Amino acid sequence: MIDPQTLPYRPNVGIALFNRDGKLFIGRRTDLPGDVWQCPQGGIDDGETPKVAALREMEEEIGTRNACILAEREAWLSYDLPQALMGKALGGRFRGQTQKWFVMGYEDQDSDIRLDLHDPAEFDTWEWVEPTALLKRNLGFKKDLYAALIPELTALFQAAAKDWVCTSRA
Repeated sequence: MIDPQTLPYRPNVGIALFNRDGKLFIGRRTDLPGDVWQCPQGGIDDGETPKVAALREMEEEIGTRNACILAEREAWLSYDLPQALMGKALGGRFRGQTQKWFVMGYEDQDSDIRLDLHDPAEFDTWEWVEPTALLKRNLGFKKDLYAALIPELTALFQAAAKDWVCTSRA
């Protein structure tokens, strides 16, 4: 049996996508039982920068690039998979993920969000919510991760939103 402590973390990005009303995009996962919600996120491909990965993942998961990066969480955040998923999730090659989080501002119509453009779809439905409302949803094993992140990501958004002008589109 492989000792999970010897496995590496998978490099990953997280996206806190806010609209002009200060609401956060959340989606319901298609691959997890029990109505589990989260923000878009995904792996960083070889040779890809975290910013490029965040923009690619946003397009893959929600079908649009109509956003701009407003802020970046300075530190990486790592989490371990639950014991029951060790050796199964993430191809069995990782003990968890280390994430670089980006705060983005959504610049278009809700009708431009398309969950059906990537196969398999990551989410089957989505909503704009007050950031703290995410913490009332089923977040699966990522509950503690989001409880720590949401206040910080919200503060980053609020600071950046004062001067929200997308000088370059994603």
